[in-house]
Parts: sequence; structure tokens; C-alpha cells
Amino acid sequence: MDLSYIKKVIKLIEKSDVDEIEIEEEGKKLRVAKHKNSQPPSMVPAAYQVPIPTALAQAPPLAAQESAVLAPIASSAQPPAKIETKMHEVRSPIVGTFYRAPAPDAEPYVEVGQEVSVGSVLCIVEAMKLMNEIESDLNGRIAQILVENGKPVEYNQVLFMIEQR
Repeated sequence: MDLSYIKKVIKLIEKSDVDEIEIEEEGKKLRVAKHKNSQPPSMVPAAYQVPIPTALAQAPPLAAQESAVLAPIASSAQPPAKIETKMHEVRSPIVGTFYRAPAPDAEPYVEVGQEVSVGSVLCIVEAMKLMNEIESDLNGRIAQILVENGKPVEYNQVLFMIEQR
């Protein structure tokens, strides 16, 4: 379709009572629509200006008002005691199946809230019938266990969150 053909179609639509037409020719589509009582999207102004009442125009900036209101509140409140804890992620070094205990009837290696030290066994990840013990690489407390027993895990998936001390 050439430009002159498209211009002719547009002029015909403007002069007729037809609101919309779609033409497909040689794998190309042309859709022309006219909508009465509306502006084309390119004619819509980017922003509208709204008059500001004179009382608001003469008021101090909002930031100054906020600081005046927040200053007395901030000085009267005691800041909470900060307990700095860093969370450490223990990730799976391989793809496999996650086990919390050495055997189905055995106690889990660790529980949430338990203290662990460097080298403590946290779980087993089985890959191709090999049982790989995952050990803690720092001293801390188990904050979260993020995988269910017997579920598959991906490489680099977070298994545990340890709260460093």
C-alpha cells in the first residue's frame, strides 16, 4: 500500500457515514477509524494546568510544614534499642534432594533457634545416590529453614538463614 492510497481511503472515510474500515491487501493491514466528538491521541495536551487558590500559593512549602510538625515528635520519642544482626544464607552447592536428618527415623540435624558453629552439619543433599553433607560456614543461630524435608533443591538455592553473632 502506498501513501497516496492511504490518503484516499482516509478522505473517503471522512466524507462518508462509515466510522471504521479495515483493509487487508498483500499481507498488509490498514485500519482507519473516525470517532466523532473526540480528539486524536496526538492532540491531547501533555499536562493540564490547574489554578492554585491564593491561600495555598502563599503558604510555606510542604517540606517546611512537615519538619515543624515532626520535630517535636522526634525529640520526645526514645529511639528503640538496635540489635544488629546479620543474616547469612546457606545455599545448596548442587542439585539434589534435601534431607534434614541422616535417616527417615532420625532426629533432624538442626532446628530453628539452634546454635551452630563452623563445620556443624546442617542437612544432606542427595545427588545421584551420593549423600552430601552441607556444613555451616560460620557461627550463629538457625533463623529459618527454607526447604521442606524430601523436596528437590536447585543449585545455589537458599536452604537456611543463619543469624550471625
